[in-house]
Amino acid sequence: MTVSVDDFKSAMQLWASGVTVVTTHSEKFGLQGMTVTAFSSVSINPPQILVCINESAETGEGIQESQRFAINVLNSEQQNTSNQFAGGSSQEQRFENTAWKMGTTGVPILEDSIMSLECKIVERIHAGTHWVLIGEIQDCKCRLGAPLLYYKGDYQQLMPQQSSSET
Repeated sequence: MTVSVDDFKSAMQLWASGVTVVTTHSEKFGLQGMTVTAFSSVSINPPQILVCINESAETGEGIQESQRFAINVLNSEQQNTSNQFAGGSSQEQRFENTAWKMGTTGVPILEDSIMSLECKIVERIHAGTHWVLIGEIQDCKCRLGAPLLYYKGDYQQLMPQQSSSET
């Protein structure tokens, strides 16, 4: 017996995750991006990550064509960016309202994110309703800031660290 979709969704809401925007650029589809929370490191040598993208997501078509994408880890002040790339607006509108530049591998990177990883696809696996993309890191940009977190269906903030003299 498998668990119900509703029970699975309820369980997964208990997993706190960082919020990312996956971006790409291709000749046929142009600039594309979408909000994703299913992202993880895979290997340190070679440096690889994985990201899960719904098979119906239009951004997946551009990634498939270009074979390249960027993972942009959002900072704690980028809730609007997360919402904007989550849907409801055109791809053009998503990028119009976001500071970005073209990365070294020809994919857009979000300038205000705390980290941007430019990747090339090394493996693509179909699993249920999603594609699991394994990307090898081609370039990495790290910036200062706290991450935007998602937990129990809402955005969360890290608690500021207390110094040892505070009680």
